[in-house]
Amino acid sequence: MDINTILYIASALLGIGVGVMITFMMIKKANEGKANSIIKEAEAEAEVIKKDKMLQAKEKFLQLKAEHEKVINEKNAAILQAENRIKQKEQSVSQKQEHVQRKDTELDALRQNLTHQLELVNSKQAEVDKFHRRQVEQLETLSGMKAEDAKAQLVESLKAEARTQAMSHIKDIVEESKISASMEAKKVVIQTIQRVATEHAIENSVSVFNIENDEIKGRIIGREGRNIRALEAATGIEIIVDDTPEAIILSGFDPVRREIARLSLHQLVTDGRIHPARIEEVVEKVKKQIEEEIIEIGKRTAIDLGIHGLHPELIRMVGRMKYRSSYGQNLLQHSREVANLCATMAAELGLNVKMAKRAGLLHDIGKVPDDSPEVPHAILGMQLAEKYKEKPEVCNAIGAHHDEIEMTTLLSPIVQVCDAISGARPGARREVVEQYIKRLKDLEALALSYPGVDKTYAIQAGRELRVLVSSDKVTDKDAETLSFDISQRIQTEMTYPGQVKVTVIRETRAVNFAK
Repeated sequence: MDINTILYIASALLGIGVGVMITFMMIKKANEGKANSIIKEAEAEAEVIKKDKMLQAKEKFLQLKAEHEKVINEKNAAILQAENRIKQKEQSVSQKQEHVQRKDTELDALRQNLTHQLELVNSKQAEVDKFHRRQVEQLETLSGMKAEDAKAQLVESLKAEARTQAMSHIKDIVEESKISASMEAKKVVIQTIQRVATEHAIENSVSVFNIENDEIKGRIIGREGRNIRALEAATGIEIIVDDTPEAIILSGFDPVRREIARLSLHQLVTDGRIHPARIEEVVEKVKKQIEEEIIEIGKRTAIDLGIHGLHPELIRMVGRMKYRSSYGQNLLQHSREVANLCATMAAELGLNVKMAKRAGLLHDIGKVPDDSPEVPHAILGMQLAEKYKEKPEVCNAIGAHHDEIEMTTLLSPIVQVCDAISGARPGARREVVEQYIKRLKDLEALALSYPGVDKTYAIQAGRELRVLVSSDKVTDKDAETLSFDISQRIQTEMTYPGQVKVTVIRETRAVNFAK
């Protein structure tokens, strides 16, 4: 191979290499341009994203700043209000302190003045005591008797003399008043009866006993009225035998007594034997029958209403409701009506129906006892329910149905509302009757509070009070004094129409048994 060929090949290879290098350089340059454009686009997009994020961060910052400022403002306002209240309290306390200081100053001055006056009084009293002791010693020396003995003797003599003179004087005054005021008293009584008496009161205080013929009236009256007096004394009911054909009227405010008198008369008339001993025997027997009937009425009422587990004493009280009235409304009918209303209302409200019915039946149980203390009937009923282990919900409903205590369960307002519904019906109640019966009960209770009194009966619509006393505890003279004392207490402590006649009855019975 010659040198030209070699040169040719070398030049060819060189040209190829140069071409390859030029081609590589051109490709590299093109790639660098594309990469630069991509980088620029990425940088532009990054700048846009950066601006967006900056804007979002700025908005979030402004939002948080506003919320923070709002919270701070609220706290500042609360702090300002608290500071104002504290300032006001400080001013009030300062004023009170100044007032207390002024009062203390005044009290100190008054205390010093009183101390000075007390010292003067003590010194004067000491002088008076000294002078009194000297006089007493002189009197004791002259009379030869101790001062205490003389004082006791003088007091006793003055008491006896004053009582004797007072009784004599009072008798004269009473007799004169009876003579001079007879017409005026009749006028007052008639006017009062016309204003107060109502048909409803008559229906609640009078029973009619029907008889086959008027001949029986004479047997009921008895020789010289002994049978009718025995009946009135045993039952406490006024028995009116007048010209009404085939009827005898039994008058008394207590329905239980009237029922006992009616049943006793029925048995006596049916049996035919009417005399004082038989009358007392029949009345005692009928009283036991009435007591059994009361228990049966209570049981039947509880069964009818679906109430179970009542204490026997509560059952007896429910039975006695039949013979009691609430403002002229029969108490048992009223309580049954309230129980049914409570059950309906409790069912509508989704409450315990049985407990509501139980509370409704027992809500006026405090009106039943005869010897009720001077407490509202709602409180007395609650105490009785607690005594006989009723549930707290029932006890609270009974005690709160007239707002005497605070209501603690939903049952209490239901009982209160249903009681108002039952009593608010037109014609359901008469307050005059309730006041009339309460006055007669108070009249009997007043006389019964005296020692030696066995029984008391208010008759003739409260115009007469009969007091039966024990012959071994009260003498004839004491009976006269007792009649006067009772009449004076009635006059000073009670409000009543017309006048009240107080009759004290004392009889001696000698009883022995032949064995």
